[in-house]
Amino acid sequence: MQTTGKIGVTTENIFPVIKKFLYSDHEIFLRELVSNAVDATQKLRTLASFGEFKGEIGNPTVRVTLDKAAGTLTVSDSGIGMDADDIEKYINQIAFSGAEDFLNKYKDSANAIIGHFGLGFYSAFMVADKVEINSLSYREGARPVRWECDGSPEYTLGEGTRTERGTDIVLHIDSDSAEFLEQERVDTLLRKYCRFLPVPVISGKEREWKDGKWQDTDRDLVINSTEPQWTKKPSELTDEDYLAFYRELYPGDDDPLFWIHLNVDYPFTLTGILYFPKIKSNFDINRKRIQLYSNQVFVTDSVEGVVPEFMTLMRGVIDSPDIPLNVSRSYLQADTAVKKISGYITKKVASRLDELFRADRAEFEKKWDDIRIFIVYGMLTDEKFCDAALKFLLLKDTEGHYYTPEEYRTLVEPEQTNAEGNVVYLYATDPTAQYKYIQAANAKGYNVLLLDGQLDQHFVGLLERKFEHTELVRVDSDVVDNLIRKSDRRVADLSPLQRAILTRLFELPTRKIEKTSFVVQFEPMGASAEPVVLTQNEYMRRMKEMAALQPGMSFYGDMPDSYTVVVNTDSPLVATVRDQAETALAGTVQPLIERIDADSAAAAEIRKAAGDKAPSAEDDQKIKDLEKASTEAREQQNKAIDDYAATAPRVAQMVDLALLGNGLLRGADLSRFIARSFELMA
Repeated sequence: MQTTGKIGVTTENIFPVIKKFLYSDHEIFLRELVSNAVDATQKLRTLASFGEFKGEIGNPTVRVTLDKAAGTLTVSDSGIGMDADDIEKYINQIAFSGAEDFLNKYKDSANAIIGHFGLGFYSAFMVADKVEINSLSYREGARPVRWECDGSPEYTLGEGTRTERGTDIVLHIDSDSAEFLEQERVDTLLRKYCRFLPVPVISGKEREWKDGKWQDTDRDLVINSTEPQWTKKPSELTDEDYLAFYRELYPGDDDPLFWIHLNVDYPFTLTGILYFPKIKSNFDINRKRIQLYSNQVFVTDSVEGVVPEFMTLMRGVIDSPDIPLNVSRSYLQADTAVKKISGYITKKVASRLDELFRADRAEFEKKWDDIRIFIVYGMLTDEKFCDAALKFLLLKDTEGHYYTPEEYRTLVEPEQTNAEGNVVYLYATDPTAQYKYIQAANAKGYNVLLLDGQLDQHFVGLLERKFEHTELVRVDSDVVDNLIRKSDRRVADLSPLQRAILTRLFELPTRKIEKTSFVVQFEPMGASAEPVVLTQNEYMRRMKEMAALQPGMSFYGDMPDSYTVVVNTDSPLVATVRDQAETALAGTVQPLIERIDADSAAAAEIRKAAGDKAPSAEDDQKIKDLEKASTEAREQQNKAIDDYAATAPRVAQMVDLALLGNGLLRGADLSRFIARSFELMA
């Protein structure tokens, strides 16, 4: 006898909601229906294990069949099936979860049941304008039933025609979803969502190339692998098994460096395999390379929240039925269970890295350059991982030697401790561009670290925070004698006249470089050192680098690059320039210096006499006259030195060589340098 009724929903508009908004992608319907079919099969196995089903299970499969002419897609299984009461309970009452009800009864042995949500079946209406259910329950004496609904709350339920245990879900695909009647499209979705389901999923026939074209064979095409590697025990797998599984997941990728097999059943259930891939230096953080499964059903590859941020660099599979999902299984919810799982994965990864380091350090060092960016990223973004990583962190110097943090401190502390008692770690970011600075540091007995990764500008700050009484200084941020300031530091011996002349001479060639500022500094660096060295201010460089990544620091980003032109007063070439300039300019510049000093002293005396009070109008005018006279004298001084500079090309040549060595000599300045070089050689 056929009956009619209304589906138990609270609104007449439930189907439009399901069709348009409930699921993030309409293609999800296929995952839900196939998952339900697998559920039905797994339930039958569970009932058989309890002795509640005594029939033959056979070799059950789930079959997806297309009939393009009829416009139908059918999902069939040979699971427990349904009778009229089951349909009333599990289909006609939306959001009552059959799997959940079943789990409550068989909670100790039904872990393979996939479904969690009562709405999974209704995802069919996202792509179908009519859905039929033909089913026969496993129960003895059960009668077949047929259910039909056209997407309205009304349905029909009556006698069915199925003669074998199980269920057929027949979707009459609507015109807007005709793509789901194409075999290739359906097979692609099945491989995406169902490739590791525990029950064989059949879709069409295997094909082979014959008579110049692809033709169907009589062999069923099984889409999935029912026993993926992560469901097995590590003791059952070889290295080649792990590599083969990686190649299956990521065809075309280089083989991974190593992997971690996750297997925990308390206080949550979690299995999986995570791989450390070879990460290229210009890495792109791809957040869709770890796949999340629930009892072998693909859920999502957006695993933010399940794994820490830095593990988005990893590859692999995580499978857990304990991760709470919303009704569409598409988005993870913030939950304490998820946080515990994330913490466990972090701890497991750190433990595995430490194990590899201790087991074979030489092999670990060989892989360090490939995994370093992963570890640095983790240390920067996860405090717990950072603390754990200090046990296996390696620091690499410019000679290619590796040290643990403790080993490195022991190495450099004797020579690289400054006057304040801080150990100074020198580092280079570009060993080619900074070659001469590295050589100067090595000649001094200093070691130089290589920090040339994309994240190292942040990593420098982290190391300073983690290592007490430690400073990190880039090797080109100052002359070698000033990188690690000692108490016995020498100072340049220059008279006021010499200092004034040389400052003006050496700052002139740098005045035309845009968005760059220079200051001239004098240091006694030894007769064999270069006459002029260009250094970049450490503090300002760091601030500008941070500003490039943090919009809130735009103040620093807008400031010019800051360099220091360091003049070596021990250099014979500088000494010659100094003596010649002093001889040529002393008669003109010395009186001007004395006048400027006298005027400045006179203005200071007037201000001192006024004390806390404002100077009188008469005294204020005197100060202005003195300042004006000083300005005029300084202009005369600068003009005299500038005129002399035009006759002394070696100064510009020395500065340009320093600029050239730092990549700052370009355009017209470079052309003038080349022309001047030929003139000096003539």
